[in-house]
Amino acid sequence: MTETTTSISDAATRGAAATIAEISRQPAVWRELADLLAAQGPDVDAFLSPVLATPGLRVVLTGAGTSAFAGGVAAPALSRLLHRRFDAVATTDIVADPSAAFAEDVPTLLVSLARSGNSPESLAATRLADEVLSNVHHLVITCDRTGALHRAHEAAARSHVVLMPEQANDTGFAMTSSFTSMLLTVLTLFSRSGRSAIHSVAAAAQHVIADRWQDIASIASHPYTRVVYLGSGAFSALAQEAALKLLELTAGRVVSFHDSALGFRHGPKAVLTDDTLAVAFVSADDYTRRYDLDIVRELRGALGNDQVLVITTGDVDDPNALHLQGLGDLDDAFAAVAAVVPAQILALSFALAVGTTPDNPFPKGDVNRVVQGVEIHPFVPQR
Repeated sequence: MTETTTSISDAATRGAAATIAEISRQPAVWRELADLLAAQGPDVDAFLSPVLATPGLRVVLTGAGTSAFAGGVAAPALSRLLHRRFDAVATTDIVADPSAAFAEDVPTLLVSLARSGNSPESLAATRLADEVLSNVHHLVITCDRTGALHRAHEAAARSHVVLMPEQANDTGFAMTSSFTSMLLTVLTLFSRSGRSAIHSVAAAAQHVIADRWQDIASIASHPYTRVVYLGSGAFSALAQEAALKLLELTAGRVVSFHDSALGFRHGPKAVLTDDTLAVAFVSADDYTRRYDLDIVRELRGALGNDQVLVITTGDVDDPNALHLQGLGDLDDAFAAVAAVVPAQILALSFALAVGTTPDNPFPKGDVNRVVQGVEIHPFVPQR
């Protein structure tokens, strides 16, 4: 591995300028988002209130890849907080099998999360929902006003579009500020949380960026060839996103894996080797965190203390744990917005360590920033 560095001054020559800037400015983007959501609040409420009052409503959070994981973080938390049905279903699953994704013809609010809205599945999923379901509304949360999804829904009668701050529309290969901004948006709109939650998350992430960046980056100087991310509840989908970020930015040169704290023992634990780093997102929920800490102890027994990184909002008897400050009273889904920042820094640092260019890890186009090569086939719904 080459020497690890994540300094802004060196980033341009290492092909990481955009990614570093986009990770670093997230707290500022979120604070701008808080003001934006407050300003748009009456219009969003006018659209959502009658839809949410529909008896038997199903809310589906959808997106592809990282955008799908944002839905995966938010859905269980919103179900628990609001005592109503929220499902996370990827657009890739909707497009591949709409009859299964929409097996129940019930009133549905489809919440589409998309950085650009130009992935073929993004628009296809909304069209299929219109074809298969008798009663469907669309809430589109996107970062690109020129994207196909935004253009298709900005004036549609049964749709409402919420556009992210301009700087949330990442130009780097991997989704960073777009992921966190869209996740914060869906949580804030549905949980009715005020701007204070966003500002708390921003303060916690700012501390990580300002004070812990180099500590996190130094982990990548060790010759790890694989990284395992584990989490429970909302943190389970966050583990998926963290694993994807590492895989993307290192162009697969550092292999990543994800699972839930309890699920990991059921076979996937076989992935552990002497050169594995384990990262555990530990829940603030008193009940759930017991299972998280159980697997942390088990991992330390297998790998040693130095090869297990704990990221938590609560008190953990671990001097090496990365504590996200001031978030102990927030739901794990909100905390996940700050918790992903160290995972983003770690992925970037591993990429620089192995010599890839994070802004464009696949210069030959083997993997594309906006997915290509997807043919949307005709579908005839069966009523």
